[in-house]
Amino acid sequence: MKKLNKTLLAVSVAAATSQVQAGAPDDPVLIMGKLDQLEVRKTGGTDPIVAEGFLWIGKDLNKFWLNVDAEKVGSKVEELETQALYSRGIATYWDFQVGWRRDHKPAKETRDWLVVGFNGLAPYFFDVDAQLFLGENGRGAARLSAEYEMLFTQRLRLIPEFTVNAYTRNDPAVGKGSGLSDLNLGLRLAYQVKREFEPYVGVNWNRKFGKTADYARDEGAAAQNTQLVLGVRAWF
Repeated sequence: MKKLNKTLLAVSVAAATSQVQAGAPDDPVLIMGKLDQLEVRKTGGTDPIVAEGFLWIGKDLNKFWLNVDAEKVGSKVEELETQALYSRGIATYWDFQVGWRRDHKPAKETRDWLVVGFNGLAPYFFDVDAQLFLGENGRGAARLSAEYEMLFTQRLRLIPEFTVNAYTRNDPAVGKGSGLSDLNLGLRLAYQVKREFEPYVGVNWNRKFGKTADYARDEGAAAQNTQLVLGVRAWF
């Protein structure tokens, strides 16, 4: 009789557990925010502060992304790029994205773009972001970014990255030339103080090409520069 009671109890517990699991949502709404870079870049003049991050909300396959990239020099925001994207999972580790981008330069003009791109993990765990942009008056642009994490310990890691931009036509009002426009290479050594927070030090190298370099020189800026950086990453 005791054996029968134990068997009935085990069956009841298993059934209750199954019901609880069945009642739990299989595809819950999730949210994630990450401040990918908040850093000071040491230059020969006024040191710029750069902030780059994203926020997404959604389910496993469908998400809404908000990307922000800003640069502040002194008390003025020199550049601000905002992207609002719909993201759809199309393969393991890969999303297709479509949406809108706005470039805001207070001292110059504003540009709006239609965005189409892919974001995900390439072989060997390279984090890749490839985007095409279609703007007003037949303007077009493309961007390719990649980042890799080299783990030395569970907390210490080296992060190389690059970003390259290209444009289909000259746009002197915002200082962009046709063809290959600029290349940015970065190398950052980060230490994870805790899971959601890590300071880092590193170096950032930027080179402008073609008419983009000419426009920069016309404004008294260098076409190439190397900067030491000090910053933090954080996420939730």
